[in-house]
Amino acid sequence: VEPNATIREIRLMFHKLYPRWYPARQSIKLDPKGKSLRDEEILQHLPVGTTATLYFKDLGPQIGWTTVFLIEYTGPLFIYFLFYFRMTFVYGLDERFTSSPHPVVNLACICHSFHYIKRLIETVFVHRFSRGTMPLRKIVKNCLYYWGFAAWLAYYINHPLYTPPSYGKKQINFAVIMFLLCEAGNFSIHVALSDLQRNGSKTRKIPYPTKNPFTWLFFFVSCPNYTYEVGTWISFTIMTQCVPVGLFTLLCFIQMTIWAKDKHCTYLREFKDYPSHRMPIIPFLL
Repeated sequence: VEPNATIREIRLMFHKLYPRWYPARQSIKLDPKGKSLRDEEILQHLPVGTTATLYFKDLGPQIGWTTVFLIEYTGPLFIYFLFYFRMTFVYGLDERFTSSPHPVVNLACICHSFHYIKRLIETVFVHRFSRGTMPLRKIVKNCLYYWGFAAWLAYYINHPLYTPPSYGKKQINFAVIMFLLCEAGNFSIHVALSDLQRNGSKTRKIPYPTKNPFTWLFFFVSCPNYTYEVGTWISFTIMTQCVPVGLFTLLCFIQMTIWAKDKHCTYLREFKDYPSHRMPIIPFLL
């Protein structure tokens, strides 16, 4: 192997010798317990001498991230409708259960559908993935999470005994405005992050605010897309005043905080000039 060979080129050589393990299925490391090397890393720039021992690990069958997101997000969209249209096998045959007298139920369906339709559109037209695949086995766990919670919260929001929010229209209107602002912010951040990887570049760059006011949250946090995402579900919780939605929001916040901290640490490790005042997900706090 030439000293100027990239890890991607080494993966391709390995695949040529062992066709079973295609490049996306390979994890190449300098140490058995270390992190996988990135495709763009060059052998001579790694901490090795004139000879190098690389360790291979089989990651198992892989599936493309675009396909993963399409499956994960299409499920909740259609599952919610099963409860919204009050299918007889869910709530029974009583005619009183065929529709809801509360307008917030219809509004919740519109907002929930809008959220996942937006995600599907972003998956196809906006997102650029630094890693092309994920292990196939993980999609079952992810689908159980997204599809299961969609069914749980939809069951209660559309239940015949559902009661509207305590403060009526004021609470609902406030939540809708907050929901739309957070959705717009989340979309704006995704576009800004996508613009950093134009022309197929996979080099990590520091994201900065643009002329779009929604991106100004980059002044304070490393992952404003997660901040807006959590804000979306908080507003949906306020709108519906439903306990399962609140629990889903709490779990989203915990998971996204973990992701944001990991990404924040990566930025700090890779960029010596990274803005020191930024926090992972919540300005000035977390």
